[in-house]
Amino acid sequence: MNDRLDPLDTARQIESSYKRYLKTLLAPRDQALATAFDAEIDSSSMLTKGPILELTPPYETGSTSRQLIEDGVLHKDFARLDSQAFSLDQPLYVHQETAIRKFVSGRNLVVSTGTGSGKTESFLIPIINSLLEETASGTIGPGVRALLLYPMNALANDQLKRLRSVLAAVPEITFGRYTGETNEDERRAENEFLQVNPGTRRLPNELLSREEMRSSPPHLLLTNYAMLEYLLLRPADIDLFDGPYAGTWRYIVMDEAHVYDGAQGTEVALLLRRLKQRVAPTTDLQCIATSASLTGSLRGDPRGEAMEFASNLFDATFEYVEGDPGRQDLVEPTRKKHLDKPTWRLSGEQLLALRDRSIRIEDVVPAGMETAEALHSEESIITLKETLSDGPGDVRRLRERLWPDDELSAEKLDALVEVGSGVKDEVGHPVLSARYHLFVRATEGAFVSFNDDGPQIFLGRHEVDPNTGRAVFEFGTCTRCGAVHLAGELEHQGRDEFFRPSKKADGSVNWLVLADADQDVLIDEDEITLSDEEAKTKTDPTTRRLCTACGVLVDANATVCPQGSCAGDHL
Repeated sequence: MNDRLDPLDTARQIESSYKRYLKTLLAPRDQALATAFDAEIDSSSMLTKGPILELTPPYETGSTSRQLIEDGVLHKDFARLDSQAFSLDQPLYVHQETAIRKFVSGRNLVVSTGTGSGKTESFLIPIINSLLEETASGTIGPGVRALLLYPMNALANDQLKRLRSVLAAVPEITFGRYTGETNEDERRAENEFLQVNPGTRRLPNELLSREEMRSSPPHLLLTNYAMLEYLLLRPADIDLFDGPYAGTWRYIVMDEAHVYDGAQGTEVALLLRRLKQRVAPTTDLQCIATSASLTGSLRGDPRGEAMEFASNLFDATFEYVEGDPGRQDLVEPTRKKHLDKPTWRLSGEQLLALRDRSIRIEDVVPAGMETAEALHSEESIITLKETLSDGPGDVRRLRERLWPDDELSAEKLDALVEVGSGVKDEVGHPVLSARYHLFVRATEGAFVSFNDDGPQIFLGRHEVDPNTGRAVFEFGTCTRCGAVHLAGELEHQGRDEFFRPSKKADGSVNWLVLADADQDVLIDEDEITLSDEEAKTKTDPTTRRLCTACGVLVDANATVCPQGSCAGDHL
């Protein structure tokens, strides 16, 4: 069974399904309009973009946690965490090591690295290290040391699982999640824990209930900003901040900090100021924000914008001074650069055979070379890496770059990416770490101009047809009968009334209903109150004709536009 995903075929299927869906949104009763609408959707190349190939080379690695202990960055008791869940000998990413060193030195930080880059370890390692230092000095006791603030409960729950595995060996360091899901009663909370986590042993240092956390506040408190608001207000929760355990707060961590923008960001910033006034009125709390996309967007100074955002959010000092690593509070990822000189090249026939599984990559690499080593020096892979070094690229451009004028270039690129992604080096990193993207855009609506040779459809907003100069109206259809409605605004000029394309974005527009070409009045069967004979002789006074050129509304029986300079047809 072949379960391989073909990115090109998948993209075609997605595009086809999306276009079929768009056709169901409008079903004009007017056949000419319906045909033109379907044809425009079928021919449009603006609804999807891609597939686009992006290379995601592995992060550069640095020291291990054991080496940081030997260097004196981490306390010697940090070695107690060594376990299957957390290996002291696993190399840290360079950005993790940088964040740990800076955080231990007392800097406020923004860690802006991608998903799966170990942002959690960037703050969890130095915070646990500080708690182990307290333990070693005999000063550890109940009381919140670090607030871990998450925008969603799901993220806090995921962090709990991580903490259970890492802190199993250090029962004196306590942690607890206090959200709307947290039970009041300890027994009920424990029963719920056993039901949700069958086969999992409850750790003695995980506080499960509100009762437990109030009587003995955890060192690591996980919550969300909405619950933090309640905690600061409720007298029952006062001991988390004041009372016998006051003065213990040291750290605030905000995960996914980029979500706190706009009005919500202002509310959270004020909330943090209230918290700091409550728990550390005369001292500074150390702050750290993590995000996959918090490097700013200002041209020329994106890091400065990120620092300003963090400073405003935490009301704390963040800075980034070019050329001075000691004053750079933004930690960004460092990717591995592996661009050897090409020593050989896979032929097109070999790539197609690899794609069909008729040969193995081990059968074609140069003799005496390891497979991963050989692929790192393969010409097509190196060319692909160089081409995508500045960012993602459309696969059509890549195919032409590697195999110009080759009708099988799509299959060859697919094979190259698959081979490179499937072979890993000695540390488990793929030779070619890549992913495909396909972007699907929503239409702005459906728009039409009525020309001599039939309706012209646009899927983007226009006021004037660029080819004929005629008005372009947004249109919709009745879901029951398919009658076409034009959106516009009524304008009066002297004694004439015009129906113009709407420029409003708030939906407060007028709708003109188009009658069928062979009838003067569009009749709704549910609203007939006249006798059949009366219906034949009376004309609806609201029925008029619209000049498709200038937009003037005239009597239903008129055949010529009253505007002297207008040669438009009428509907």
